Amino acid sequence: MDIFQRNVSGMTEKLKVPTIGIAGCGGLGSNIANSLVRSGVSNLIIADFDIVEPSNLNRQSFYLEDLGKPKVEATAKYLKNINRDINLKVYNKKLTKDDILPLFGEVSIMIEAFDSVESKKMLIDTWVKNRKDKPIICGNGIAGFGSFESLKIRKVGNIYFCGDGEKDMKEGFSAPRVLIVANMQANLAIDLIMNA
Repeated sequence: MDIFQRNVSGMTEKLKVPTIGIAGCGGLGSNIANSLVRSGVSNLIIADFDIVEPSNLNRQSFYLEDLGKPKVEATAKYLKNINRDINLKVYNKKLTKDDILPLFGEVSIMIEAFDSVESKKMLIDTWVKNRKDKPIICGNGIAGFGSFESLKIRKVGNIYFCGDGEKDMKEGFSAPRVLIVANMQANLAIDLIMNA
């Protein structure tokens, strides 16, 4: 069974090679992983410490049966149901700066998908200091609803920022906006691989 027969020519072969890291497995991370695996990415490393809660179901790739389970375990099961052949490493832990290089140091592309500003800053600072040669794709400004015209990709050095860079999480989240930014991140990762 070839689930990738409708992919762009040459895409499946190129996406099988690199490893992509995803830090965070909530609204952004679970949906990024979903899109990457459905596109043909075969090697993923995902880390998150949280469990699936009812408030996650409006925008994250989880189901009622996943409630109370670690997000990385629920995501792994979901992804393996899309493609059993993926090479998937998951870590159920809250990441610190000391974890970043041991877990993600050899990935081709790092994707930041955290909720907290402090965690985002920690990951970006650690990555930029130690891995200037590899891109990091970050999500920011995903709250609220409405026009998507403000959602952009901005590049600073080896950092790519996807989102509007303005919306505060206090506004709350809508599934369409979160999924658009998650797919901007996934699409950018694919673009970087295809054009490497």
